Amino acid sequence: MSTTTNEIPSKYDPSIVEDKWYTYWMDQNYFHSEVDHSKEPFTIVIPPPNVTGVLHMGHMLNNTIQDVLTRRARMQGFNACWVPGTDHASIATEAKVVRKLREEGIKKSDLSRDEFMKHAWEWTHKHGGIILEQLKKLGASCDWDRTSFTMDEKYSESVIDTFIDLFEKGKIYRGARMINWDPAALTALSDEEVIHKEVNSKLYHVRYQIVDSDEYVTIATTRPETILGDTAVCINPKDERYTHLHGKRVIVPLVNREVPIILDDYVDMEFGTGCLKVTPAHDVNDYELGQKHELETINMMNDDGTVSDEGELYIGMDRFEVRKQISKDLEESGNLVKIEDYKNKVGFSERTDVVIEPRLSLQWWVSMKELAQPALENVMNDNIQFHPAKFKNTYRHWMENVKDWCISRQLWWGHRIPAWYNENGDFVVAKTEDEARDKFKIQNLKFDSLKQDEDVLDTWFSSWLWPISVFDGFYSDEEVDYYYPTNDLVTAPEIMFFWVARMIIAGYEYRGDLPFKNVYYTGIVRDKQGRKMSKSLGNSPDPLELIAEYGADGVRMGMLFSTPAGNDLPFDPSICDQGKKFSNKIWNAFRFLTMNMEEGVDYKPTLEIDEDNLADRWMMARIQQTIKGFDEDFANYKLNDALKKVYSLIWDDFCDWYIELAKPDNYGDTFDVAKMNVALGMFEQLMKLLHPFMPFISEEIWQYIQDRKPEEALVISDWPEYDAALDSEADVKLFVSMQEIISSLRNIRAEMGVSPKEELEVLIKTTSDEVAASFSDNDWILKKLQSTSSVAISSNIEKPGACSSALVDGNEIYVPLAGLIDVDKEVERINSEIQRIEGWLKGVNGKLSNDNFVSNAPPAVVENERNKKRDGEANLEKLREQLKDFQ
Repeated sequence: MSTTTNEIPSKYDPSIVEDKWYTYWMDQNYFHSEVDHSKEPFTIVIPPPNVTGVLHMGHMLNNTIQDVLTRRARMQGFNACWVPGTDHASIATEAKVVRKLREEGIKKSDLSRDEFMKHAWEWTHKHGGIILEQLKKLGASCDWDRTSFTMDEKYSESVIDTFIDLFEKGKIYRGARMINWDPAALTALSDEEVIHKEVNSKLYHVRYQIVDSDEYVTIATTRPETILGDTAVCINPKDERYTHLHGKRVIVPLVNREVPIILDDYVDMEFGTGCLKVTPAHDVNDYELGQKHELETINMMNDDGTVSDEGELYIGMDRFEVRKQISKDLEESGNLVKIEDYKNKVGFSERTDVVIEPRLSLQWWVSMKELAQPALENVMNDNIQFHPAKFKNTYRHWMENVKDWCISRQLWWGHRIPAWYNENGDFVVAKTEDEARDKFKIQNLKFDSLKQDEDVLDTWFSSWLWPISVFDGFYSDEEVDYYYPTNDLVTAPEIMFFWVARMIIAGYEYRGDLPFKNVYYTGIVRDKQGRKMSKSLGNSPDPLELIAEYGADGVRMGMLFSTPAGNDLPFDPSICDQGKKFSNKIWNAFRFLTMNMEEGVDYKPTLEIDEDNLADRWMMARIQQTIKGFDEDFANYKLNDALKKVYSLIWDDFCDWYIELAKPDNYGDTFDVAKMNVALGMFEQLMKLLHPFMPFISEEIWQYIQDRKPEEALVISDWPEYDAALDSEADVKLFVSMQEIISSLRNIRAEMGVSPKEELEVLIKTTSDEVAASFSDNDWILKKLQSTSSVAISSNIEKPGACSSALVDGNEIYVPLAGLIDVDKEVERINSEIQRIEGWLKGVNGKLSNDNFVSNAPPAVVENERNKKRDGEANLEKLREQLKDFQ
């Protein structure tokens, strides 16, 4: 290296550096991977964000972690392949397209399916992929040539073929069951797409008259509008209060429908009145009772949440408006007993945030019990490891209680279900209409006029194939046999069941193997108040603005520094500022070295240290310890611990100690060439360790240290290997002793008010002659970092009078104070302070010896007095020890 300080900017400008190096990496195709059987693959597939989404803080955290893992693997020599892509996101994307059309005065209902799909594709092409471009600003080293989309032609084909295969295996079926209905998106939802929130509700107590009697039974409900669909009242057969009602019938209020009183152990006699209204079409448990007791099913609600014709009253009114009106009408009819405030959990659509409606509906389902078994077993036996492992319990509970998966959605944007119906309602499942006709023909069914199912598949039904389909795994073995199973999945625990579990299921069903070896669960990014960051709350900063202010490296480092695996990240911009300051610290350290270079010298970075120099041996040992600790932390997915080790190595060890000791003895002199070469060689090692976390500044400095060919870029350089021969515990221990002695001398200066420039006479009484010899061999360290008139080291030194002292590993440090301070005045000050504290402690002890005070004062007050006593006695002891130093 022959760089001069004129060539290196005085300040680090991430905006210039980041664009420069990302463009360079892309131009050199460093991120691209091809099948290469001479190298072991390292594969990560990105959790595909919504195609029309934009970058948020959760993406920032998740993708930073993925990039850290990928960059290190690339440097370790693996054939690193990080596959990016996007998800078509049926519900979210269709909602955006419908909204856009509405703004243009176009209703979805006025369009044919093909016309609507044309608009949807136009929207996707215009807005899709923005988030992937934003990820490049973060430094994501994805293989962009492999970018996938769940609606790509080949990918879509794999989704349809999977549906047909599972149907033919009897694992997909069509049936009428209770589903979660989203009245806003007008589609069914799986259980995992429903978020249960605790809300303040009302509990309506309503009485139902017994037929041919003046007697009533009272039921309680939070949804009085569903009274319109009641077809029974249920009581427990063991409930003696209602034995006389067995076989009776009641009249449903307002609609005046006679319905039976049925008997079932399902009713909890202790809850409420012990009477339960049964609405089979609008409650999951009521549906089960209805099936068991062969009750009539009345679907009293339309798709959009308004009352249907079957409801008889309030037809066309919104469900919540009906709730208000029906309570008034029940009161007028004398059927409303009372209304109570009530807290309960209500299901909301994950996408539209509207209250879902349980309703009976004909849908397509995946039978999950058998499919789920291998996925459960291989997580519980750690073939697939969760990080942190605590999430295994949550996973096991869900998988052991897995329900059939509703996969049909009443939308147009997505993979259309490959089922074909004739005019009689018979159906076959086939890839094309021609294949469907052949199947109808074989079954001797009419097929003059066929119509394809209008519904599309749940988005997750496509994304559960992601680790297979991105490698064309259903139609070609070449790539999938090499890249699959993938190594690591980085995702959020809230989609453990939406996505992680289902990918594992698909992996065992279609590859007979796990889809990934490790799952790293990130935490949730929260604001200072502990709230999840979201657009609706307005508490989420714009990630690109953060990058513009703090640099991508600063943002990456700040986030990772604060979030262990599985723990939530309490985000504050100050953590990014810490990352920015770290960048500046590194830059200034490097620039300081270049400022001390001699013009015209061609410096050659080396790790050939001066074996007689303790600072060199210590710094090399600390690098080796960090490499070892780093690798151990990564093996346990403790990325933030690894980052903290690198941070401490660079900031504390290299910048604050090693550079200080490598400086020329005389101000203005240039560095010794050999020392500079070693410092630069160590700087290269530091940049390698830093690169996965802070790729831009590390590449910038790496390229400054030496002129590099494209094949010598840091991004593809060799990861440093741990060398036990260079990891000398004895050297580290000895240097730490030197550091502690220097820290003790600094403390003595601060306590005594002695200037850092004032020369100290330093006496060190060691615990042995061996220690004395090792300290003496390295006393240059003390002299370099402390202004001293003399340094004496021996195991036989006598303690001088009027001195300040310290203890380091049993070795006694003395600094004579004569000539540095006015000793008599200092003794007078210490005695005065001792008297003051003794008087103060007398008052504190008086309180604590007073039984009345101890018994009657608040516990916190008593404890505070005890703390005062403890602190006062400690200060008194310290002052008495100081006084001894002057005797």
